Amino acid sequence: MVDVDSQIDTTPPSSGGMGDLLVRFVSAVAFAGAAMIALWLGGWFWVGFVVLLAGLVLWEWNAIISKFGISAGGEIAWQFIGALYVGAAALAMVQVRFNYDMITVMVVFIAPIVAVDVGAYFSGRLIGGPRILPSVSPSKTWAGLLGGALAASLACIGAEFYDIGPGGYIPGFDLTSLGGAITTGCLIAVIAQSGDFFESWMKRRAGVKDSGSIMPGHGGIFDRLDGFIAVFFILFLMAVVPAYLQQV
Repeated sequence: MVDVDSQIDTTPPSSGGMGDLLVRFVSAVAFAGAAMIALWLGGWFWVGFVVLLAGLVLWEWNAIISKFGISAGGEIAWQFIGALYVGAAALAMVQVRFNYDMITVMVVFIAPIVAVDVGAYFSGRLIGGPRILPSVSPSKTWAGLLGGALAASLACIGAEFYDIGPGGYIPGFDLTSLGGAITTGCLIAVIAQSGDFFESWMKRRAGVKDSGSIMPGHGGIFDRLDGFIAVFFILFLMAVVPAYLQQV
């Protein structure tokens, strides 16, 4: 999996040269490979992988808020928020794999988010221009966001040719028409971007550059998954919760 943090960042992540780029590449390939294997195996392998990721993200989340300089009660409140936010996204990730096969999950759920990453990275680098929220994340540009939205829309349009059943994969989102697919792609880009800004705000308040150091050349797991967590959190609210309430 690839996170949306790198896609709209128009400045190089570091000045380490080719050696640093190699480290980042190897780290990303190893992480993506582990995710693909778990996704392919499915079942409890996927559950265990998602639980591991969620646990690491929450560990990094708590490390960040410990630097907020707030009261013990405030830290507990933030820990509770983190458990709800990350836990809901993790449940959605698990449910998606239980409901669909590996290819469907890749084409319908993962590809649009990765497309945001790729599209925004290149458009942000090539076009640049005005920043969105320079006080929170000074290197994220409007051009990057628009490029990410365009790429995600194209991915959603491509998903239209894949048989995923009536109504699309997010109840309330129309994936049965060109306009619906474009709208969905734009929403995914905005949601992923919001998750990215939220994590950037947390790090800025804590005075840290990365959420952790578990991924050489990338930072922490939260750094890589903030956009995914935001999208799957919304998916949980729009799909998992209504499906559960219908069964009650």
